[in-house]
Amino acid sequence: MNLKLLRLLALAGCTLPAVGYVAAQATPAPAASAVESRSINDWLMRMHEASRKRSYIGTFVVSSGGAMSSAKIWHVCEGDQQMERVETLTGAPRSIFRHNDQVVTFMPDHKVVRSEKRESLGMFPQLLQSADGRIADYYKVKQEGAERVAGVEADIVLLVPKDNMRFGYRVWTEQKKGLVVKLQTLDTDGKVLEQAAFSELQLDAPVKMDKLLQMMGKVEGYRVEKPVLVKTTASAEGWVLKAPVAGFKPMSCYKRPATANPVPGEEPLQWIFSDGLASVSVFVEPFDRQRHERESSLSMGATQTITRQLDTYWVTVMGEVPMATLKLFANGLERKK
Repeated sequence: MNLKLLRLLALAGCTLPAVGYVAAQATPAPAASAVESRSINDWLMRMHEASRKRSYIGTFVVSSGGAMSSAKIWHVCEGDQQMERVETLTGAPRSIFRHNDQVVTFMPDHKVVRSEKRESLGMFPQLLQSADGRIADYYKVKQEGAERVAGVEADIVLLVPKDNMRFGYRVWTEQKKGLVVKLQTLDTDGKVLEQAAFSELQLDAPVKMDKLLQMMGKVEGYRVEKPVLVKTTASAEGWVLKAPVAGFKPMSCYKRPATANPVPGEEPLQWIFSDGLASVSVFVEPFDRQRHERESSLSMGATQTITRQLDTYWVTVMGEVPMATLKLFANGLERKK
């Protein structure tokens, strides 16, 4: 599923991608006042509640780095149960079903179905229900008027970062209930890096959860794969970050066996960080001279990627944050002695 689509769903409350240490010592963002924190948290929680209480069908379009992709979404809520079906309309055919934390992806070209559980990365709304108010510490909200999107009237709100360690967001929310209908990711100068929006949207659509569940379970004729994810901690695997990156906290860490018989202690590792809105993943795997040719940096829309060799390991850092922020993660990773 497209990273931007995942972010929009995350914003809607669903469970669903060489600077030295001088930059790391930059003055931290000032703590948010109680009023600021309440304002941004109330606004984010309104978006979350809008998704929980509304069913809809829509076509979702993503524009990033000169490329465009689209998908059709069916979304339904029944009590605490959340269900979605996403059909890609561009690129390789994919059908993605999500029931709460269970995600099933159909790949008809290969007759493969991938079934896995995906945990929340600790983004809101879970973050708002804790004592941690770091979203308001690192972002502020500005109202920017109203506009019509996909046939509905929407309020426009700007999420402005208080430092240069993260990107900003311009968000359009449907006026009556607050459902996210459009999202832009902005660089540190306010330039649009990526845009995601519904081109058509039917609110309160007659989507049936039982029908989607039946479709999700029809795996006859497909090879079912269940990727193995072993929950762990970076420390237990021998890794530390020498200095914290402002606002980003570790959310989860997994070992991802790449083969049926991985060498113990050499399974690829994914360490995930978040500031409550943006996330960064640090991947570590054994260095392979045939596959890992040279270190590189890559920007594609809002998604930034850095690769580097660290002793006998290959490190890939990826996230929708400024490249300088990724470099702090890449340069700060250290193997424990």
